[in-house]
Amino acid sequence: MKKKILFIVEALTWSQVVRCLALARGLDPRKYEVHFASASFDERMFGGTSFKRWPIYSVPYETAYEWVTGTVDVQTVPYTKAILEKYIAEELALYEAIHPDLVVQDMRFFSTPVSAPAFGVPCANLINSFYTYWIRRGSYRGFPLPEIRQLQWVNPTILEYFIPLAMPIGLRYLARTLNKLRREHGLPKIRDLFHQMTWGDYVLFPDDPFLVPLKERAPNETFLGPILWSPQIPLPEYWDELGRDRPMVYATPGSSGGPSAVPTVIEALGNMDVDVVFSTAGYTVPKHLPPNVHVVDIIPGDLAARKATVVVCNGGAGTAYQALAEGTPTVSTPFTADQVMAARFVRDVGAGVLLPNSSKVTAAEIRTAVERVMRDESFTQAAQRVAASFAHFDPHARFGAVIDKATANGGAAT
Repeated sequence: MKKKILFIVEALTWSQVVRCLALARGLDPRKYEVHFASASFDERMFGGTSFKRWPIYSVPYETAYEWVTGTVDVQTVPYTKAILEKYIAEELALYEAIHPDLVVQDMRFFSTPVSAPAFGVPCANLINSFYTYWIRRGSYRGFPLPEIRQLQWVNPTILEYFIPLAMPIGLRYLARTLNKLRREHGLPKIRDLFHQMTWGDYVLFPDDPFLVPLKERAPNETFLGPILWSPQIPLPEYWDELGRDRPMVYATPGSSGGPSAVPTVIEALGNMDVDVVFSTAGYTVPKHLPPNVHVVDIIPGDLAARKATVVVCNGGAGTAYQALAEGTPTVSTPFTADQVMAARFVRDVGAGVLLPNSSKVTAAEIRTAVERVMRDESFTQAAQRVAASFAHFDPHARFGAVIDKATANGGAAT
């Protein structure tokens, strides 16, 4: 009898959807009955799939974006108790309709730590290992902050002193709503937001410990290796001409990069003797573009990274890992805290340059960084070492082993 695997994805950005989609596509339909639950998303990503789709509600990206960036009052949390009760009710209804053998969630850590144990179904949590890294450190000194407008005018020295003191309190505060809901369902308290984010019967890291060197690993934690995805769409007609007479640079803000960096990146690369492919990922670009900049909505990122000498991106794991898998170094202009964390690990192994946050970086800084990476072969050599490490991972085989263990054991954590 086929095992039923239910993927539940918070469809805020492409990253969460595509890595779950890649894992779902890799499952043998003769062994597994696959179900995929998410809010509406770009249907091009689901081409050729036959698994059952279930529409569920997600907080709109614009709402979450405004909260993270401080456009609205940071205390106006989008994941209110009423919203999470809706999430949990939808998830419980899904479990009742499907009776899955395993739930795989990505970014639904606001609700599945209630719904899965309440229903008694084992849950695998797909999340980058950066957060576990900070938990195991036991210190929040140096923890990267997202671009919150209310903090822009605070002296960085003051922030550096107070953040480590305030982080434990803030993280416990941010987990209070989940803990209220867990208490209502007879479940024990979770310590704080980071432990909430990394909760699960099985915790799956789409990373490589070569980049994120966790000193300890819990028995329920597995490094799957990078989960890479590219759209299967035609390349532009001018593709073969790019990089023929001069280096090519592939640039993209990704679906969750800072929009303010878009014109800055284009200005920086437009003044260089390089061919540029700029994938907008839905962002608006200036009307008047330099002649060396070719703009596309979306492109096979693996092929673009393979052809490029440098990849300019937000530093997040999605595009950065895609670049490194091809042995191509990165220049990162991050926007969110997870992008800063990912870019730091890439920088620390020598495979990229980390620039100031996307709203503060200048065209001159980007241009200098790109020129430096193109001039210094050590960046490409480091990226190639990362690529060799990535090649040792088969995320689909590792995921299959987790499924076999989970469906054989049964039961769920609390």
